Amino acid sequence: MYDMTKYLNTIEDVIAGGPYQDTWESLSRYTVPEWYKNAKFGIFIHWGIYSVPAFGSEWYSRNMYVKDSPEYKHHVETYGRHKDFGYKDFIPMFTADKFDPDAWAELFAEAGARYVVPVAEHHDGFQMYESEISHWNAAEMGPKRDVLGQLEESCKKNGMEIGASSHRVEHWFFMGHGREYDSDVREPMERGDFYWPAMPEPESLQDLYSEPMPTEEFLQDWLVRCCEIVDKYRPKIVYFDWWIQHSAVRPYLRKFAAYYYNRAAQWGSEAVINYKHDAFLFGTAVPDVERGQFADIKPYFWQTDTAIALNSWGYTEHNDFRPAEDIICDLVDIVSKNGCLLLNVGPKPDGTITQEDKAVLLKIGAWLKTNGEAIYGSRVWRRYGEGPTQVVDGQFSDSIKKNFTSRDFRFTTADGYLYAIAMKCSGDGEYCIRSLGIQDASRQANFHGIIRDVEVLGCGEKPQWSRDQEGLHIRSGFVGDGPVVFKLELE
Repeated sequence: MYDMTKYLNTIEDVIAGGPYQDTWESLSRYTVPEWYKNAKFGIFIHWGIYSVPAFGSEWYSRNMYVKDSPEYKHHVETYGRHKDFGYKDFIPMFTADKFDPDAWAELFAEAGARYVVPVAEHHDGFQMYESEISHWNAAEMGPKRDVLGQLEESCKKNGMEIGASSHRVEHWFFMGHGREYDSDVREPMERGDFYWPAMPEPESLQDLYSEPMPTEEFLQDWLVRCCEIVDKYRPKIVYFDWWIQHSAVRPYLRKFAAYYYNRAAQWGSEAVINYKHDAFLFGTAVPDVERGQFADIKPYFWQTDTAIALNSWGYTEHNDFRPAEDIICDLVDIVSKNGCLLLNVGPKPDGTITQEDKAVLLKIGAWLKTNGEAIYGSRVWRRYGEGPTQVVDGQFSDSIKKNFTSRDFRFTTADGYLYAIAMKCSGDGEYCIRSLGIQDASRQANFHGIIRDVEVLGCGEKPQWSRDQEGLHIRSGFVGDGPVVFKLELE
């Protein structure tokens, strides 16, 4: 069993050395790095043992032990009884024999991503990196490769920042159902073992005070694992999934944030923490909206994380893939509201990325090559947009089809230009941007500026345009599948 004492002492020493202490007051001095606010688009990667059964979702490791669940029935029918073939027995099948980190990084760069966040450890407790804390990791088992380390090297070669995602805290209960009957989870275990601690699952996963509460031993183990990732890979982003908001975790969150921010300061680097559900005090890290977005512009920077597949974050044989055009519209909408998009792919167990994922990524990349100046490094305008289509506010809304029209516009600003982005190409080539009409004294002022010229990005021909009190009228013969970007030169 790994002795955590030395690492815990190091953590306290780094915190004591400042500039950040493990208090909300101290952490409130945090500021979001400019590179992150400029990047706008990143790639999330859910890849692990759960890609081997490729059934249901990335929660297979939990659900296969839940009696009468589809995963439980599938497991018994396909692999046998749980006491004879448990989740750990998928590890030798996770060979990743076609994993090419350079090819991944080149694809993500071609897609226009500026940062990449692989899942370092999912709820199942299998580390996708080399670790001294547990032998249950990809460098020693399964692929026998330091996946996170190799991706870090490849992403940096392709000009992208690397992050890491930890879902470890949910492991407190994630394998707990396996203790309810004769399965391999009931084998004797201690800290460092794969299934440990496999505690009973809370009745409500949103209960901040649910019992049994995570113990000091488990939380210290969680903290050391997170800090090991920071020290070994120096990620620019650390993403946390939900359940870190549990009351027992709060003191350890503050310790981690102080440690991570202090390490970044020591290295002359910068750090970002993504969180959900008010787990961090507002202003001490970057809030994240899972599979959804905000309906209105925000005065603070935020992130959406979503996936190309609607049904699962990891690879399954029946993933339901979203069209690239819908995701591009989401990206535009999110950026116009002061956010960024972290888009997930789920590779196959052999390390290849599905053709469906590739096609979506390449379409996004093609759009960004033409229109990226309206996205990268952009800032919000006085209003995010206009139009009849309303975006549902909040998480888990990405399955709701938005059906944007050519009357829906989003605005960004960059390098002295105003960008008006039509969310759908007009069938007749006619556009009217009402927010940019000429104002008179009787109307509430929206825009009193002078427009000198209008350009359609990706179109060789100049559009016809005029302004009146109804709006800015544009006529263009440009035809495209995604949003149409009008670049406005102002007087």
